[in-house]
Amino acid sequence: MRRHSPGEDSLKHLVWGITLTLALLSGAHAEDGVSAAASAQLPDPAPGPEAQAGAPGLKSAMALVLDQSTRRVIYAKNADAVAPIASITKLMTALVVVEAELPLAETVAITQEDVDEVKRTRSRLRVGTELTRRDLLKLALMASENRAAAALTRAYPGGTRRFIAEMNQKAARLGMSRTRFVDGTGLSSENVSTAPDLARLVDAAHAHPLIRDFTTGAEHTVELRNGKTIRFGNSNGLVKNQGWQIGLSKTGYISEAGRCLVLQAHIAAKPVIIVLLDSWGKNTRIGDANRIKKWMESNFLR
Repeated sequence: MRRHSPGEDSLKHLVWGITLTLALLSGAHAEDGVSAAASAQLPDPAPGPEAQAGAPGLKSAMALVLDQSTRRVIYAKNADAVAPIASITKLMTALVVVEAELPLAETVAITQEDVDEVKRTRSRLRVGTELTRRDLLKLALMASENRAAAALTRAYPGGTRRFIAEMNQKAARLGMSRTRFVDGTGLSSENVSTAPDLARLVDAAHAHPLIRDFTTGAEHTVELRNGKTIRFGNSNGLVKNQGWQIGLSKTGYISEAGRCLVLQAHIAAKPVIIVLLDSWGKNTRIGDANRIKKWMESNFLR
């Protein structure tokens, strides 16, 4: 199992953290959540007041849009608020599994320990189901399968407790200073973070082709030992929308967190990271993502 040295990620994310913090501070008093730094970054910017007045009216309680290549904040709304993140947690779960280089072909069985006793969520993976670590990882990321994520956590060398410690250590190395994990599924409302911290997580996860592939697949079918198959779909319908160029996607929901969504995508010829937290309606996070896309294409392609 590969171990990352504590300083391996530090320099990159320290520089990004300083850039992101300065950008957020510079726009802390901008109207409608639009930073001054964002307005200055338009290739052919409209006057500041007009750009702010035309900002997307998002329904998510917290939001961040970041230019991934320059680390510049394009849009921010309550970005520094600490909030539950639900199944966005599974991105960190995947990051720990992938960077540990555990054998993906190894079979892991679903046990009673993996059953959700917190929210009593349902699962089509019955106790006794055996799947490869690769299949479990794909289901956890694409379909947000809770038992799959719990099994990945439990089957880690050292067990669940060690895995959670690795999640929090990785968060610290990425500069996610306001983030805390207590499980690998996101079912606990004690898994908390901020929009800037999650942007760092998305950026780190996007560096792994496997995570990019698993989060953006439209569906995946697993075959059980008895020959039966189960088909799972992606929890984010935008991955099937040809109008989007999505490089990474993860959804999340528990009642305490509301509807959440993080994306890496290309919009208006820019690689961007979008973080949407605590959307109040079932489809609001998707609507907010589309509003951001429309707003950027209207302002950045002039």
